[in-house]
Amino acid sequence: MSKPAFQRKPPPLLAQIAMGVMMDGFLRLFIKLGNPNRVFAALSKRRAKELATRNPFAGYLPTKHDVFVACYVKSGTNWTMQIAHQLLNHGKAEFGHIHEVIPWPDTKNMGPMRGYAVPLEDESALRASPEGKRVIKTHFDWEDLPYSEDARYIIVIRDPKDVFVSAYHFFSFFPVRSVDLWIKLFCSDNMFFGSWGKSTAGYWAQRSRPNVLLLSFKSMKRDLPGTVRKIADFLQVRTDEETIQRVVDKSSFEYMKTIEDKFGVWKMIPWRSHVQMMRKGAVGGSAELLSPDQQRQMDAYFMAELKRLGSDFPYEEFCNVTPASDRAEHAGAA
Repeated sequence: MSKPAFQRKPPPLLAQIAMGVMMDGFLRLFIKLGNPNRVFAALSKRRAKELATRNPFAGYLPTKHDVFVACYVKSGTNWTMQIAHQLLNHGKAEFGHIHEVIPWPDTKNMGPMRGYAVPLEDESALRASPEGKRVIKTHFDWEDLPYSEDARYIIVIRDPKDVFVSAYHFFSFFPVRSVDLWIKLFCSDNMFFGSWGKSTAGYWAQRSRPNVLLLSFKSMKRDLPGTVRKIADFLQVRTDEETIQRVVDKSSFEYMKTIEDKFGVWKMIPWRSHVQMMRKGAVGGSAELLSPDQQRQMDAYFMAELKRLGSDFPYEEFCNVTPASDRAEHAGAA
């Protein structure tokens, strides 16, 4: 594997220490002494203002060479990027880290994460691709993305209960570890990585565009070979069954788990353990953290939220709705 033109630059040790002091010191203290909802509402408002005034995609016009992988946090982003990037390189892509070859412009607004991914302006990946295309990653809502009929957009939507559990474990460095408080934040507009309901409603509304492919995480897990073929057709990749199988093999959870370091994040706080990027990648595993009542609470909130937003997103099709309790069923029958 040749040395990449772009070299990722981790934040210096002093910046990592500062990040740790902010998280384990000031932010923990603010949360303890104040109203956590108020603290996170302020952080959310600041994030929205920063995005409105300094959108990393500002001024960028996508081209026929661009393939956006747009997903809410912890919804199969790395998995989908691997499938698309391998397809664009006929299953033979090699890299030291995925973000040496795939831009993630969102990181320009993430402080110490600047320098984490190859810049959007760097086109070395599309020049190396036999298909003349490259993948671009984002977690932004649809309205914050640059749109062009020439570009392609792959969107994945995952059950919010599974997203919640995955995010809870992934953001283990965050000073809030109360599951109940996490649920309150997640089922609101104040979560620091945005609203699942707003993100999903925005993405779902674009499903009829010919250059948008919207997938469910659940269907991808159920049929990986079929998913790879569907993405290949969508990207108009020149391929054969041997290439498809090579991409399927390299996109399996088992294989990707063996190369997890190629997708992992930097160690942001020196005294904390390394964050695990790929934990289980499962469907319907939220019971490991959430009680049945909490699962029902989350289902009810997001179905109501989608309705409030005017979205006809088929929640029951994409998500495993938690059955009503026996007590509730008996009460309804009475």
